Amino acid sequence: MADAAVEFLLGNLKQLLVYNAHLIFEVKNQVESLCEELRTLTAFVKDSTEKGSKFATVKQLVRRIRIVVYKAEDVIDKFVVQAAVQKQRSGFKKAFSLINYPLELRSVGKEIESIRGEVKEIYDNKLFGFEVLKSGESSNKGSSEKRAPIVEEENVVGFDKEVGILLDLLTSGSDELEVISVVGMGGLGKTTLARKVFTDPRIEYEFCNNRAWNYVSQEYNRREVFLGILNCVTQLTDDMQKMSDDKLAEYVRAQLQGQRYMIVLDDVWTKNAWDDLKIAFPNNNNRSRILLTSRNRDVAVHANPDCEPHHLRFLTDDESWELLQKKVFRKGSCPSELETLGKQIARRCFGLPLAIVVIAGLLLNKDKTRDWWERVAESVSSYVSMNPEQCMDVLALSYNHLPYHLKACFLYFGVFPEDFEIPVWKLIRLWVAEGFIQVTGEISLEDRAEENLEDLVDRNLILVATRRSNGRIKTCRIHDMLHDLCLREAAEENFFQRIKDPSPSSTSPLDSYRRLCVHSQVLRYISSKPSGEHVRSFLCFALEETNLAREHLSFIPQAFKLLRVLDIRGINFCGFPTEIIQLVHLRYIAIFGNFKVVPEKISDLWNLQTIIVHTKSRTLDIKADIWKMLQLRHLYTNVSNQLCGPPAKARKNNEDPFVGKNLQTISTTLPESCTENVLARTPNLKKLGIRGRLATVLDKKGGSSMFDNLAKLDRLATLKLLNDTYPYPPSDAKLTGLPQWYKFPPNLKKLTLSDTFLDWEHMSTLGRLPNLEVLKLKEYAFSGPQWETIAGGFQLLKILKLGRTDLEHWEASGNHFPRLQCVVLEHCEKLQAIPSGLWDVSSLKTMKLHRTSHSAAASAREIEKQRQEVQQQQSMVSSGPKLVIYPPDL
Repeated sequence: MADAAVEFLLGNLKQLLVYNAHLIFEVKNQVESLCEELRTLTAFVKDSTEKGSKFATVKQLVRRIRIVVYKAEDVIDKFVVQAAVQKQRSGFKKAFSLINYPLELRSVGKEIESIRGEVKEIYDNKLFGFEVLKSGESSNKGSSEKRAPIVEEENVVGFDKEVGILLDLLTSGSDELEVISVVGMGGLGKTTLARKVFTDPRIEYEFCNNRAWNYVSQEYNRREVFLGILNCVTQLTDDMQKMSDDKLAEYVRAQLQGQRYMIVLDDVWTKNAWDDLKIAFPNNNNRSRILLTSRNRDVAVHANPDCEPHHLRFLTDDESWELLQKKVFRKGSCPSELETLGKQIARRCFGLPLAIVVIAGLLLNKDKTRDWWERVAESVSSYVSMNPEQCMDVLALSYNHLPYHLKACFLYFGVFPEDFEIPVWKLIRLWVAEGFIQVTGEISLEDRAEENLEDLVDRNLILVATRRSNGRIKTCRIHDMLHDLCLREAAEENFFQRIKDPSPSSTSPLDSYRRLCVHSQVLRYISSKPSGEHVRSFLCFALEETNLAREHLSFIPQAFKLLRVLDIRGINFCGFPTEIIQLVHLRYIAIFGNFKVVPEKISDLWNLQTIIVHTKSRTLDIKADIWKMLQLRHLYTNVSNQLCGPPAKARKNNEDPFVGKNLQTISTTLPESCTENVLARTPNLKKLGIRGRLATVLDKKGGSSMFDNLAKLDRLATLKLLNDTYPYPPSDAKLTGLPQWYKFPPNLKKLTLSDTFLDWEHMSTLGRLPNLEVLKLKEYAFSGPQWETIAGGFQLLKILKLGRTDLEHWEASGNHFPRLQCVVLEHCEKLQAIPSGLWDVSSLKTMKLHRTSHSAAASAREIEKQRQEVQQQQSMVSSGPKLVIYPPDL
C-alpha cells in the first residue's frame, strides 16, 4: 500500500500548507521539499504496485518506500501536535517551554532532512536499481506460464438451472453475433459452468467443429488467444506462428467468416482485452455466439450493453453439502455419525465452490474420524487459507488486479468483523477520513467514494446487502473468504491490527500498525494500557456496552496522540470527553454516551470532517463553533441539536465569513436552528433533518417564516421534517398546512414527513415539487379517511411509502404517478382497498403491503390475478409489479 500511503501523505501535507501553514511555518520549506521528493516516487509506485506481488525486487522497493513515507508522516504529524500545544499554552508556560522548543524544532528538521536523504537514496537506485528491476521482469516474462484454472467437469452441483439458461441464450434468439456473459467472484464456478455448457451435446450439435475455448486470464496475451482459436478450428502451421498479432486477427476472422461458431473467452479481466479481441469475430448473421466469463461486471456490459450478464450465485447450504459429499466420498455416502459435522463444514464455506473443493481435499486425504472433522469444522477458513495454491491465490488475483486507488478501499473491509453488514454512509465517511479518496475534478469526495464501492461490487469483490429506495447501495458485506484475504494482505502491509481477544498473550506490539480494530471486551483492552505512536485509527465494533470510568477518559488521547479516526462504539461516556481536543489530527469521531452538550473546545479540532454523536439525552446543545471548523462535512446526532450562528461581533467587523462550504449533512437539528444566520452559511448542504415542534419553522412573523430560509438551499436533496412535541402528543400540535411548493428547496429529491397530521388535500403541494423522486410519509404524516389524488402532480416520483395512518379510501389512477416504481404500505390498517389504477402504471415494479387490512391485501391479490388473466388471454408475456404481502396470511 505504499502508493496509497504516498498519495495520502501528499494530500495531508497539502492541507497543512493550505489551512494550517502557521503551525509548520518554521519547517515550511523543508516540508515543501519533502513533498517534491515524494512526488517523484508516486508514478513509479503506481506502476509497480501490481508487479510487487510477483517480483521480490519490486516488493522490497515498495516496502522501503512505505517505511520512508510513514516515517515522514510521523515526524510531521508529531511536529504539528507540538506546535498546536505550544500555541494553546498561556504566556508564562509558553515562555518557560521555549527553553526546549528550539531543540525539538531542530531535531524535527534534522529528521526531515534524513528522510529526504532516504528518499533520494531510493530514487537514485543506490539500494535497488531500476535496471535490475527491468531486466528481472524481462527475463521472467517468458518463463512465467499462464496457468488455466482447474475445472471440475464431473460432480457439478447447483448449475442445472444456469446451464439451461445459457444453452437457450446460445442456441436461440437473434441471428446477430451476440456476447453472452457470466460474471461472479473468483472461485464461484464460472469456468466450471462454461466448460459444462461448452461440452453439452446441444452445443456440439449446433456449432459442430467451429467451437474454441480460450483462457484469457489476468496476464492477457492477444497472440496466444488467436493461436488458441486457430488451433481449435484448423491446423496450426509454421506460417501462422510467424504472423504478427494483427495478421493473426485477420486470419482468425477469415477462418470464421461464413461459419456458425461459438468461442469461449474465459476469465476476461479488462475492457481493453475485449476490444483487442473482438476484431477477429465476424458477424455472419447466423446466430454465432461468444461466451465470456469475467469477475468484472463492467467488462461484460462493455462487451454487450444490450444483454444483462448472468450473475452466478452462491450455492445453497444443501447444494454445498451435496458437493462436499461427492468430493469426499465419491460414489459412496457419508457415515451418519459425520453427517451433522459435514453439513456444518459445508455451511461454513458460505456457498463458495472453490472453498468446498479445498476442504474436501483436506477431508479426503485424512482418516474420516469424528475428532478430525470436528477440528476442521471449528476452523474452516483457517484450513482454506493454509492451502493458498488452490484457493487464496485464486482470490488474490482479483486483489492484485485492482487499480491502486481501490486497493486500500478493499483492504479496509478487513477492519470490520466477519459477516458484518456495513452501512455505506459510514464506510464512505471512513474512507474519506482515512485519506483513501483523492480530489479529482468537480466530483465530491463522497461521490467518488461511492463510485469506488460500485466498482468493487462490479468486480464481485463486495456483496450488496440492501439497497435504498433510489437503488443506491445502503449496506454491503464481504464474503468470508475474501475477508480472510483482506486479513492476509493487511498483515503483510501492517495495514491494521485486529484485536479479538484482548489478553496480553494474544496481542502483538503496535510499533508498526497504523490502524487498531477492537472487536470485543473494549474496557479490558483499555485497562491493559496499550499505546502506539504510529496508530492513526482506533475502531471498536464491540456489541456489548461498557460504561467508561472517569480515570480512563484520557487514555486514548495519551496512548494514540496522532489519531485521525476514532470510532468507539460500545463505550458509553458519562460526559463528552474534552480530552479529545489533544487529538489535533482527528478527522472522524463517533462517540456514544449520556451527555447534553458538545463543548466549545471541540471547535479547535480544525481537521474534523465527520462528527457522530449518540446520546441518551433528548436534545444536544452544540456549544462548539462549527463555523470555525472549515473541514467539517457531516454532523450526525441521534437527537435534535441546537445550532447557533457565528458571533454578531465577528460578522460586524467583516472578519472570517464563517461559511461552512464543506458542510453537507446536518442529520437532526431543532426548528429553532433554521435561522438565516445558520442556513445561509451552509450553501452546499445536501441532507437536513429537522426534529421538534415544526410549527416553529412554519409560523409566519412579519409575512415570512423560517421555512423561507430552506428555499435558498439549492443543493439540498434530502429533507426530513419530524414533528416532535414531547412531552405532549404530536396530534396536539398538528400542522395546519404546508408552505407553497416554491418555498421548498428547489432541487429536493427525497422528502420524509412524520407526525405532522396534515389533511390529505395538502398532498397537492408535494405533488408540485418538480424534482421529488422519493416521498416517505411515516407515522401519521397525513390524517383523514380519504385521499383523492389530483392529476398533474408527482411527475418524477419513483418511491411512495405510507406509514401508519387512518386512511380508509384512496382514489388514484395510473396517470397520477407516471414514473412510480415502488409502493410500500405499512400499518395502513383501515385502508379498505388498493387503488386498481396503480396497477396500470407501466413503470411500477414492486408493491409491498406490511400489516395492512385483510380487505386491502385481498384487493391487491384480486387485481394481480385479473391482470395475469388478461395477459394470458392476449398471449402477452407476464409482466407487472411484484406483490409482497406480510404477514402472508393477510
